Amino acid sequence: MQNEEKIELFEYIPVSKSVIKLALPMILSSLTVIIYNMADTFFVGMLADPIQNAAITLAAPIMLAFNVISNLLGVGTASMMSRSLDAKDYKTVKQSSAFGFYGTLFSGLLFFIVYTIFKQPIMELMGVQVNTEFATNIYMFWTVTLGALPTILHIVMLNIIRAEGKSVLASAGVAVGCILNIILDPIFVLPWGLNMGASGAGCATFLSNCASCIFYFIILFKKREKMFASISIKDLVLNKKVDYGVCSIGVPASIQTLLNVTSMTILNNFTVIYGATAVAAMSIAQKINSIPLNIALGGSQEIMPLISYTYASKNYKRMKNAVNYTRNVMLIFLILCSSVSFILAKSFVGVFMNSSDISTYGSQLLRGFSLGIPFLCLDYLSVAIFQAVGMGKYAFFFAIARKIILEIPSLIILNSFFPLYGLAYAQFVTEIILSIISIIVLRRLFHNLI
Repeated sequence: MQNEEKIELFEYIPVSKSVIKLALPMILSSLTVIIYNMADTFFVGMLADPIQNAAITLAAPIMLAFNVISNLLGVGTASMMSRSLDAKDYKTVKQSSAFGFYGTLFSGLLFFIVYTIFKQPIMELMGVQVNTEFATNIYMFWTVTLGALPTILHIVMLNIIRAEGKSVLASAGVAVGCILNIILDPIFVLPWGLNMGASGAGCATFLSNCASCIFYFIILFKKREKMFASISIKDLVLNKKVDYGVCSIGVPASIQTLLNVTSMTILNNFTVIYGATAVAAMSIAQKINSIPLNIALGGSQEIMPLISYTYASKNYKRMKNAVNYTRNVMLIFLILCSSVSFILAKSFVGVFMNSSDISTYGSQLLRGFSLGIPFLCLDYLSVAIFQAVGMGKYAFFFAIARKIILEIPSLIILNSFFPLYGLAYAQFVTEIILSIISIIVLRRLFHNLI
């Protein structure tokens, strides 16, 4: 984004138009990602084999673990780049982007080595049992053994390009991978194609993430004269300013994801007790629940550049207006999503797998998840604000509160009182409490600023 366009977007045009222009590409990108993520479950579900579907669910925590690194380096780098761009410190922009890129290459390689050495105990920790071991193992060969680096790298590169204000190009890279995945899934998974089952879905994911990486490399090469971001080895300089600037924001974001991995692992270990059918039903319910969840997350993150800019320029009134407008729009949308999901739960689950047992399990689980949906906007928006203004300790507090203090204990307690179905209501309990905390903290923040 040219400097004049950025000033116009962040300072002069109405707040509603600024938010929409920033958030819409990311929301559309999130929708594409949602369809892409649901494609695996949908096409594998067509095999009518709960074991194959359970393999994808059991592998989910290790896939989510990739986001620990991508959040550390992606979110942290993007925040550091945005603040440096606002300050016209272009040298730091180059160093920050190079730090994020090469840090990702190193982390991806480290992830591969650790998983290869400790694969068996990791699979046991994830809740993999004898009947699901083969399907899960071959799925993770494509998505983890081969796929760790491209999965992490394409997310970090997305954040680097987005930090330059090029949201459309960043979203286009996601779309390229997602569309390719949706095309390849039925070919690789179904009997009329290569008939690879869940492993075919993993192979399609691996190839799609590679395609996204290639797209971003092309963008960085073609736009190198108009962008300050750099992946040149000569700009990789370790210094306190860059390291601390990236990690102060990235570490809380990555810890939140690490806690998500812990929570999902506990959830899966509770669910496997009830058999592969229950695991498959939980997978479908979580995939459907991910639609509003990812849209809320995408909408919150995409206004971070606007929040960073208005905070740095001390235009607190415009900053508050942007937050209020985003909150109101997201709240209306999420209430609608929650209502539709609750009412049509059985129909939604039936789309993925035609099984009476899975439909019964899945619809009840989905209704539990849907109750917490409207409260997501305050939680995600608060964390995005803290990350945008460099208040890493507040983002860290929300990460700890969300999982360690609230969600994980809720999973344990609710499952003991309401076996299996109680697991779905942990999100509802967590989000209500966090919403109350968010309101209090944000009111104090803006009271001190304005």
